Amino acid sequence: MEYREIGKTGMKVSALSFGASSLGGVFHNINETKGIEAVYTALDNGINFIDVSPYYGHYKAETVLGKALKNVSRDRFYLSTKVGRYGKDGINTWDYSAKRAKDSVYESMERLNIDYIDLINVHDIEFADLHQVVDETLPALVELKEEGVVKHVGITDLQLENLQWVIDHVPTGTVESILNFCHFCLNDDKLVDYLDYFESRKIGIINASPFGMGLLSSRGVPDWHPAPKALVQACKEAADYCEQQNYPIEKLAIQFSISNPRISTTLFSSASPENVLKNIRNVEEKMDEHLVYEVQRIIGDQQRISWKNS
Repeated sequence: MEYREIGKTGMKVSALSFGASSLGGVFHNINETKGIEAVYTALDNGINFIDVSPYYGHYKAETVLGKALKNVSRDRFYLSTKVGRYGKDGINTWDYSAKRAKDSVYESMERLNIDYIDLINVHDIEFADLHQVVDETLPALVELKEEGVVKHVGITDLQLENLQWVIDHVPTGTVESILNFCHFCLNDDKLVDYLDYFESRKIGIINASPFGMGLLSSRGVPDWHPAPKALVQACKEAADYCEQQNYPIEKLAIQFSISNPRISTTLFSSASPENVLKNIRNVEEKMDEHLVYEVQRIIGDQQRISWKNS
């Protein structure tokens, strides 16, 4: 496994990292025992960065992950979680106030069975008043950093423009990392346009959703996927082509997602130990560059077509 630093944080993390959203049953019901085993499989095979959120499964992902981490030495992993998005009884809620952000950090630490958080993020800032993120949420997290409760502070969003706006409106060094999803994968590499900007501000770059939330998979997108139909169809044709080449599109997608050394790490999520190990093994193999070319040719004018978060 290759390791890269997240910006200037000093955190050297695996190029492929474990996203714990699946532990919350976000995509489908999980076997909790298997989910915990998936965490151990990741850690035992070179992954050392785990990302979660109280929003995933409305606190369930953090709770299940906490059960796993209870038995793991704290020096074996870096842990990232978030504030701002929550939920209860199937209802999504948002609260980016300073008080809720601080309370949320302590609640997360209790669920996760840890006494500090390596990276705390403001979650999906497009749902917030960006002025509140700048004036209230981030200063509250910086206070926790000064107290040693959290080590580093970041922001996450689908919309790259929002990430840039916030960074431009806070003191230098406030934001140490960004997490962006669905913008460095086979069908959309828009994140590349922002690498110079983030690097010029010494900000680490975390990529997520290497499979485009299911677009780049042999089984196809779930019913809830917000992608336009033309993009869904183009990705299906690409997946079919990969199958004909006996090279699953999932394998190519995850290899592509870690191929840019300027991106610190890419998160994938699975509650299956077998899938975790398969993804780790896939990134250890050399990527078929010609197949990347063919897949992107098939996707054609649907490249970089995106959608609104939900």
